[in-house]
Amino acid sequence: MTRRFVPALLLWLAFVAACIAVVSQTRFTADLSAFLPEAPTAEQRVLVEQLRDGMVSRLLLVGIEGGDAAQRAQLSRDLAGKLRADAAFGMVANGEPVHRERDHALLFTHRYVLSPAVSAERFTTTGLRQAIAESIDLLASPLGMLTKTLLPRDPTGELLQLLERLDGGARPAMQEGVWASRDGRRALLLAQTRASGSDLDGQQAAIASLRNAFAGEASKLPSGADLKLLVSGAAVFAVDSRATIESEVTRLALLSTAIIAALLLFIYRSPTALVLGLLPVVSGALAGIVAVSLGFGVMHGVTLGFGTTLIGEAVDYAIYLFVQSGPARGNEGRNAFWPTIRLGVMTSICGFGALMFSGFPGLAQLGLYSIAGLIVAALVTRYILPQLLPVGFAIRDVTPLGLRLQCVVVAAGRLRWILAGVAALSGALVFAQHDRVWNHELGALSPVPAEAQAVDAALRSDLGAPDLRYMIVVRAADADSALQRAESVSAQLQTLVDAGEIGGYESPSLYLPSQTRQLERRAALPDPRELGERLATATAGLPLPAERLAPFIDDISTARARAPLTRADLDGTSFAMAVDSLLLRQGEQWTALLPLRAPAAGAPAKEIDPAAVRRALDGAADASPMFIDMKGESGRLYASYLREAIMLSLAGVAAIVALLAVALRSPRRVVRVLLPLAAAVLTVVAGLMLSGVALTILHLVGLLLIVAVGSNYALFFDGPGGSGGPPPATLASMLFANLTTVAGFGVLAFSSVPVLQAIGGTVGPGALLALVFAAAFARTSSCPVPGTPAR
Repeated sequence: MTRRFVPALLLWLAFVAACIAVVSQTRFTADLSAFLPEAPTAEQRVLVEQLRDGMVSRLLLVGIEGGDAAQRAQLSRDLAGKLRADAAFGMVANGEPVHRERDHALLFTHRYVLSPAVSAERFTTTGLRQAIAESIDLLASPLGMLTKTLLPRDPTGELLQLLERLDGGARPAMQEGVWASRDGRRALLLAQTRASGSDLDGQQAAIASLRNAFAGEASKLPSGADLKLLVSGAAVFAVDSRATIESEVTRLALLSTAIIAALLLFIYRSPTALVLGLLPVVSGALAGIVAVSLGFGVMHGVTLGFGTTLIGEAVDYAIYLFVQSGPARGNEGRNAFWPTIRLGVMTSICGFGALMFSGFPGLAQLGLYSIAGLIVAALVTRYILPQLLPVGFAIRDVTPLGLRLQCVVVAAGRLRWILAGVAALSGALVFAQHDRVWNHELGALSPVPAEAQAVDAALRSDLGAPDLRYMIVVRAADADSALQRAESVSAQLQTLVDAGEIGGYESPSLYLPSQTRQLERRAALPDPRELGERLATATAGLPLPAERLAPFIDDISTARARAPLTRADLDGTSFAMAVDSLLLRQGEQWTALLPLRAPAAGAPAKEIDPAAVRRALDGAADASPMFIDMKGESGRLYASYLREAIMLSLAGVAAIVALLAVALRSPRRVVRVLLPLAAAVLTVVAGLMLSGVALTILHLVGLLLIVAVGSNYALFFDGPGGSGGPPPATLASMLFANLTTVAGFGVLAFSSVPVLQAIGGTVGPGALLALVFAAAFARTSSCPVPGTPAR
């Protein structure tokens, strides 16, 4: 270490210390809104809000299989009781009449402000006669006992109207007093976590609590070992996916690290070199985090993961330094390879820099992270790392290997036209099948196994739960205005229900009408004297004389004086959770959600026609309803990400061409550098297509990395070696760098997680092909004669 180096070392140490200080204050997030476009549509914002906090993310679907019906029902009751006492759950339902008495009491007490049938016409003499006659007719039906009991107080049947309306959905079958699947082989429960979708730790704890409760209650039954628990829902998918990714990343990272470390130790024969070689990568990662933290105020976990992958290119810098500088070359050797690395770094910056212009903060973060990381890693390799090398530092002499590699390069050159033909055929395939290159479905990135998706579909069908794909959203400045708008939309949706276009819908206004609507219904109730006169006429000739309806007149009188129903009145009933799930305060606005349920039968069965829904909503235009297709919207959001990433990548390629044109000042040399990169990219894309893989945005990130890593190979082959090709040490360093890249990323190709598999399956073979094409297309004349001094 020289005295001149001391300021640089102190500066680097101060930089690292400052980075650590900033990183310690950096706010890392998994909030999906960080990946919203800068100007999201209202539908996109609703989508992310639902994934983050909505009931989509909180609902757990539970099934119990095995044993007989009585055992499943017993365990269902025990499990539900346990979960209802658990603070992690806001609602647990299994068909038991837990809230039935309170629910019925509330419905009965407030039936005249809740019933949609209440109107001034209903309490005219004609309306009363018709309603009372219908109630009398019900005496002969299965509801006769209930109707007979209620008749003196509710002769117009408002309670039955409400029960029919609230039970109008596709309810699960009942078996042994609890919900069961249609085939009777599975008991069913619904549970709603208090933890939101953005609180994965909280949801993980709730799911673990549910599993523990099941195990504990099952163990108390004689045949508990025969009973099996099924749990599904968005929360389960998210928690399991995180666990799978963490497990896969840990396992594969350890494996690839062990392979790379063993490879580098074999090459370097120096643990010191192995440790020092990590400094550029660590410094680059710190710089990337700091840049994103200062630039965006927050860093998303996804950016950190993929950004670190992108600056994996920095591992190669230390290899080039250690191998190409060698003890005999000293500073001369170090300076010789630096211009090539510098141009390679600038090429990578052009590629990744295009992402910074993305309208999606997630992609922009990724671009900034990669650029800052690569610049700092290169500077540390150039100015810090050489000075930290111990006196007499040396790795094994790789010249003999380099000489043999020169012969391999000459042999590869003889295959030049064959490889060019392969690349041309690949390009032709990609061009001919360009409409099949990209997968625009977000599901392609899902790590959820098909079996888990099948279980979810089966439980959802058995429970009759809304699939939550289609939803109407209305917003207003206050809760009551939101309820009024929900009522306006509900009126239109009811026409779709009556027409069989949809199976049903949920709305907070079903359980808590707006104050305006309640006052309208209350105003429709006649005063007791007038009601008595109308009843005398209305019941003439009916087997229910008006004299028996005095309790009805008293209830009407009480209802006319009662204050409107409020949210607080719902406490202790099952309606409270329903309203809280469907009526949300978000910032300064209130949002009412109206999820739709597909028709259970008809043509087409179990499908909702979005066009029919949109037409119906035209009748409630004053409420400004938004029709959200959750699946379609997520697909469009991903497609816009992908489309923009492709366009920006193409812009990055154009910037790379311009950079090389300026730096190399020779169109022929520019073509020589770009040709192997293009050949590698096209061959990888064609290979993936022939394997039946359509590319996702993760494959695109992998292709960018191929260009970043491969540009170093192409530039070295285009270096000052002339027709003799790169010196032996340079060839050896490229081989070592390539082996570490292929080993590191190739392992990921064997992952079961699609996002990791996409990166590994693209970069691993792509890096190898980039080196092969660069060698084959290089200017080489002949294999060096043994005994010729190495350059």
